[in-house]
This record gives sequence, C-alpha cells and structure tokens, in this order.
Amino acid sequence: MKRKFTTTIMLAAVLAAASAMQRTLVPQTRDVEFLEVDSAAVADSLGGVDAPLLPQFEENAVSLRGFNKRVSDIEETFFVQNNTQWHLSGITVMLRYIDVNGGLLHERTVHVPCDLLPGGSRQVSINSFDRQRLFYYYLSGKPRKSATPFKVSARLMGYDIAITRPSE
Repeated sequence: MKRKFTTTIMLAAVLAAASAMQRTLVPQTRDVEFLEVDSAAVADSLGGVDAPLLPQFEENAVSLRGFNKRVSDIEETFFVQNNTQWHLSGITVMLRYIDVNGGLLHERTVHVPCDLLPGGSRQVSINSFDRQRLFYYYLSGKPRKSATPFKVSARLMGYDIAITRPSE
C-alpha cells in the first residue's frame, strides 16, 4: 500500500513539474502599441467630406502588349503598363483564347500581381491555360512539332491601387 501511494505522489510531482515547465516556455504576450493618429490631419488628407474616396474604373487604365507563349512554355508572358496616376499592386484580366478561325478555345479571368508606379511598365508571367503544351500564340513563331496556333484578346476587369505610408 505504501509503495502505491509513493508511486502516485512521485507521478503527480513529475506531472506538476512538466506542467510548470510548459507554462514557462510560452512567451508572455503584450498589446501592440500604436502611434496616435491626428484625426484633423486625416480629415485634411481626404480633401473634405464631398471628395470621392476611390477613383472611378477606367477602361484604359492599364495597357497590355507583347503577349508570348510558345508551344513548350508552361507560362504566358506579356507587358503591363500603368496609365493611371496611382501605384498599382495588381490587375484582374479576362483572357479569351481563340483559334485562327475565330472559335473560342478557352476563357478565364486571372489576377496578376504587379508592382507598377504611375507610367511604369513590367513584364509579367502567368501559368498557361495550355497544360498539355499543344497550343502556341500565333505570333510567337511556328514550332517544329505539330501544334495549334491561337490568338488572344484581353479585357481589363479591375486593378488594385496600392495605398502605402508616405516616406517621412
């Protein structure tokens, strides 16, 4: 009887010690301190109550050009140019892939992350719709192996304006 009691006490002591060790391993958390915001300065930066908070969508805000996709490529590349006064962090584009006779092959909408300052241009890449590598963009050059040429049209569906803290 005494032996069982001693074993039980020892087991309880080991479990208590293990529990105490686990508690000390967890770091203490503290509230994050935020800098105070001058509400008058925020109101002034908005330009008054009647000023629009967001710009209106512009169809020609972004230009796309220089599309390329060879039959062996797993990505499609093209250039994106920012025609706005805003810093853009991404665009959303609807792409239509059409065979040379005008038949629709595929259609999809993709979001393309891009860091573009006003007036800036950048080459971007997206995963190709052609996972089996059977198609090529008709202006990318005819391949040696048998493949189907296609044309592509793009329509801007949206763009992301990056709002960042101004440098101090």
